[in-house]
Parts: sequence; C-alpha cells; structure tokens
Amino acid sequence: MNWMLLPYRRYFEIAGRSRRMEFWMFTLFGMLVNAAITVMFGRTAYTAMGWYAGVSTQLNTTGDIVSGLFGLFSLVPSVTVAVRRLHDIDRSGWWLLLIFLPIIGWFTLLVFYCLDGTRGSNRFGSDPKNPADVDVFA
Repeated sequence: MNWMLLPYRRYFEIAGRSRRMEFWMFTLFGMLVNAAITVMFGRTAYTAMGWYAGVSTQLNTTGDIVSGLFGLFSLVPSVTVAVRRLHDIDRSGWWLLLIFLPIIGWFTLLVFYCLDGTRGSNRFGSDPKNPADVDVFA
C-alpha cells in the first residue's frame, strides 16, 4: 500500500527517480479506485441512437462526478511519477510528450515504463533501488 500512495506524498516533486514498483502500483491503485467508484456509484452506459453509438458527454451520474474529481486530484501525481520513471531510465521528462503520438508513442512509453532503471547514479539522482550506490558483492 505504501508504493500505491507514494506519488501522492511526492505530489509536485519532478526531480529524482521512481522505481517501476512505484509507477505500476500507482497505476494499479488508480484502476482499483475507478473500479470501486464504478461499482459503488455506477457509470454512464453507452447509448445507441440509430446509426450513431457513443457515450454521453454530460456528467449524468454521481459516479461520473466522483470519478472526474478523483482524476483531477490524481492528474499531477500521475504526470510527476511518469516523469520520475523516465528519469530512472536516464531519459528526460520531455519524452512524456510521446503520449500525443497515437499508437507508436503509447507503445514506446509502455516499453520505457517496463525497462529496468539505470544502475547507480545518473544525471537525475541516485539509484532508488540502491540509494547509497554501494554494491556489497561487486
């Protein structure tokens, strides 16, 4: 549970590095909270009107409002943990702009998020797995 809430404690902190565990547990936490909101309050279902099928753009249910508020509250920590995750693999946070490039950018970011961080210190800080940068059996 500590890993899931750590990005909320580091709300505006872009400097430094975040491990894969922190990033993926935060992502899992967001999905679990949205699933709980959906179960408790419900969601707007898909509407079919003749040949057009889509979702309503209005906030029709309490679940939509609560989910929207949770999304707004989690927006800053999700961006900062993604930037710190990119820092862990020694990439600039500007790589996050790949999210605006459909399919190729999304896949590239997914691969980046799954990569193991660089060992030892890099230009963004010390290794979060081994903060003292000391290998005992090296």
